[in-house]
Amino acid sequence: MFIDPIQPILDHQGFVVIDGALATELERRGANLNDPLWSAKVLLEAPGLIEEVHYDYFLAGADVAITATYQATFDGFAQRGIDRAHAKDLMQQSVQLAASARNRARQTLIERGNQRPLLVAASVGPYGAYLADGSEYRGDYGLSVEALMDFHRPRMALLAECVTDGHADLLACETIPSLTEAQALIRLLAEFPGVPAWLSFSCCDGEHVCHGERFTDCVAMASMVEQIVAVGINCTAPRFVTGLLDSLKCPQEKSPERSQKKPLLVYPNSGEGWDAAAKRWVANSDINNFGEAAKEWYAAEARLLGGCCRSTPDDIQEIRSALSLLIDNQ
Repeated sequence: MFIDPIQPILDHQGFVVIDGALATELERRGANLNDPLWSAKVLLEAPGLIEEVHYDYFLAGADVAITATYQATFDGFAQRGIDRAHAKDLMQQSVQLAASARNRARQTLIERGNQRPLLVAASVGPYGAYLADGSEYRGDYGLSVEALMDFHRPRMALLAECVTDGHADLLACETIPSLTEAQALIRLLAEFPGVPAWLSFSCCDGEHVCHGERFTDCVAMASMVEQIVAVGINCTAPRFVTGLLDSLKCPQEKSPERSQKKPLLVYPNSGEGWDAAAKRWVANSDINNFGEAAKEWYAAEARLLGGCCRSTPDDIQEIRSALSLLIDNQ
C-alpha cells in the first residue's frame, strides 16, 4: 500500500525541514573524502561519524535525514574491489545508521519535551555522482533512458527494500541534472509501486536544469507520478531558487496538464562552485542566512526546506527557527 510520509508532517506544522550537507560536514569534522566514493568512503572507515552527523541534524531541527548512499553504487564499490555482497551490506548499513540516529534523536527530543516525527530518506544520487567528475552538474552522459535505468535499478531495488522493511521512509532521488535521467528514475519507481520518493533537480540558472531542459517541464512530468510525494531543487546556487519557484507560477504554465500539485522542496548548496578537476570548492557563497532565505522560499510556496553542500547543522537550526516563527505569526 502506498503511504505518503511527508503530508502528515505538512498538515501538522506547515513545513518540513530537510537536513544539510553530509559530505562537507564529514569533511568539516576531519574525514578525508578525496576519493571517487566521496561520503560513501566513510562507510568503510568511520561509519559512527555518519551516524553522529545525522543525529546532530535531527537535534538541530531536521525532520528528515538523507542517507550516505548518494555516491554509493554497486559499480562504484566494484571499482574499489568491493564485491556485490559487501557493497549491499554497506548500503544497508548506511540506511541503518540514519535509522539509529533517528531513534536516538527521537528519545532525546522526548526527554526535552519536543517530540515530533522523524524520517529517513534513502538517497539515490545521479549517474554523474558515480563518475565523480562533476557531471551531475552537467548531465552530459550520452546515455539512453534504458541504460540509465539499468544503472540505477540494483541500488534502487536495495533501497526500496529498506523502505518496505521500515528502516527508511522514502527515496530521495536527488541532484538530477536532466529530463532523461528523471524519466529513467520515474520508470524505475513503477517497479516498486509501494515506495514513495521525492525528485529534486540540480539547476544552472533561474529557468533550466543543468542539462538545459526547462525546470517547469521537469516538474510537470514528475507531478504526474503518484509515488512522487514532493518535487523541487537541490544542490543549486541559492540565487537561482526564487526564480525557479516563481517560474512555476507563470501564466503559460497554468494549463491543467502542466499544473503543479506536489509539495515543492528546496535544499540548495551555499552557492560556492565545485572545481571537479581540482576536487575542491571555490569559495564564493551567495547566502548569508539560511533562515532568512527559507522565509523567502516559503513565500514562493516551497514547503520542504533544507541545505545541501557546505551547509551545516547551524544552518538547519536557522531554517527551523525561522519557519517556526513564521508559522506562529500567521
